[in-house]
Amino acid sequence: MILRTQQTIETSAEVKGIGLFTASDVTVRFLPAPENHGIAFQRIDVPDSKPIPATIDFTVHRQRRTAVERDGVSVEMTEHVLAALSGLHIDNCLIEINGPELPGCDGSSLEVAEALLDAKIVSQTEPRKCIVLNQAVQVQDKAGETGIDAKPVKTPSLVIEYHLNYGETSPIPEQKASFELTPETFLKEIAFARTFVLEAEVEALRSQGFGLRTTAKDLLVFGPESIIDNTLRASNECARHKVLDCLGDLALLGCDLVGHFSAFRSGHQLNREMVRQIKLTHSAQFNSGDQQVA
Repeated sequence: MILRTQQTIETSAEVKGIGLFTASDVTVRFLPAPENHGIAFQRIDVPDSKPIPATIDFTVHRQRRTAVERDGVSVEMTEHVLAALSGLHIDNCLIEINGPELPGCDGSSLEVAEALLDAKIVSQTEPRKCIVLNQAVQVQDKAGETGIDAKPVKTPSLVIEYHLNYGETSPIPEQKASFELTPETFLKEIAFARTFVLEAEVEALRSQGFGLRTTAKDLLVFGPESIIDNTLRASNECARHKVLDCLGDLALLGCDLVGHFSAFRSGHQLNREMVRQIKLTHSAQFNSGDQQVA
């Protein structure tokens, strides 16, 4: 099923910032890439390191984020960048990074998306590979309290909906978000949505050495009564950000995806497990002409 041709960027783009977890100063450069290259990260601060394909086979276990690794060299917090690339339908790009983690910016994908748009998206000639769900796929945690249901759709579209509910005692209210993903919808409704955390979680993360240079102005921090030193960009911004995370993690398939995804309280670990299950259940489609990065 051919829905569109592959795309890359016309010129390079650059984004600078601080890693939310590692507190490292980092510069990331997005470079045009040829057809069938796919998305890959390269640590230019590590001599002779190879590009790391942004695919599920190169992911490594992390809490609260998605990371890829090759030959012991890793890149952390890939999901917001992958969401921007996937949301804008940029399929081929080499991403050079001079540190261990991509810049957190404001906790959303907006700055990266704007930089990529400034670099101009250009069409290529090869068709973009697409997996079309032809059966239901479900993943959930062991307790059955969080999960993702995926099912086929009648129209050639990707729909992601998210139901966020942390209980009556949580300062984050119950909320939902649902979008049919197009570049226009991504830019208007999703790219600006920022990551969020509870104030109590911030202290626990800092005690582990994470987020030492991150302030409440860099993301959404929920205190017992209200958001600290920040304001919402949408009433359901947290659910929108979860849609953003899902989009970024689903991009680890390395192709377009047609189906309807309904998530309840899921996070990066379940998102990645969904990718693995799709790869397994739709192996005939997945193995037909995979893109490769040398």
